Amino acid sequence: MRELFEAHALEVAPRLLGAHLTVLSPDGAVTLRITEVEAYHGVGTPGPYDAGSHARARRTDRNAAMFGPPGRSYVYFTYGMHHALNAVCSPEGIASGVLIRAGEIVAGNEIALARRLAKRPRGGSLVTPLPHQQLARGPGNVAAALGLTLEFGGLSLFAEPFALTPGEAPARSILTGPRVGVAGAAGGPQFPWRFWLEDEPSVSAFRPGRGAPRP
Repeated sequence: MRELFEAHALEVAPRLLGAHLTVLSPDGAVTLRITEVEAYHGVGTPGPYDAGSHARARRTDRNAAMFGPPGRSYVYFTYGMHHALNAVCSPEGIASGVLIRAGEIVAGNEIALARRLAKRPRGGSLVTPLPHQQLARGPGNVAAALGLTLEFGGLSLFAEPFALTPGEAPARSILTGPRVGVAGAAGGPQFPWRFWLEDEPSVSAFRPGRGAPRP
């Protein structure tokens, strides 16, 4: 599966659906079955200009991992509250990546639940139940459930603390459409770069982007 990441993110993204991603920590291991992803690419990559990508203009300290060896993690912090995980694709020096948007927790459920509850508003952690399908619905919740922070950026997805193994996602069950929350043309139908498994309750609800492209 390592060799897969040498390809562009658009080729990699649908093939990650159904794969199992495990993250080890002192708390234990949590495993996510990937159900929703989005592809992004950067400056110099063949294809249309992707205004929604962090690497749309140039290499920076923040997005450097996207230009690094394929098969590694790119973790960023956004909106002052959420981390998000991307799988780096394309040969080194070319930026493209797959955002892990959502998944189903298939191992380490209690650990993931405790992490999600800890991030809920004070006073609400034990009042409103958190359905299983919402543990890792949305990129911020994926990172929270897996315990990811910026320290996990730039690491191989095939060595501890990560482990990535193939899964099964029949092509007939894979749907495509515009990316979630991306502003302007990059979030429109000309960029059907979001891929998800049909009839999966963990998949995000679509919402159009507003304002400026993602930073």
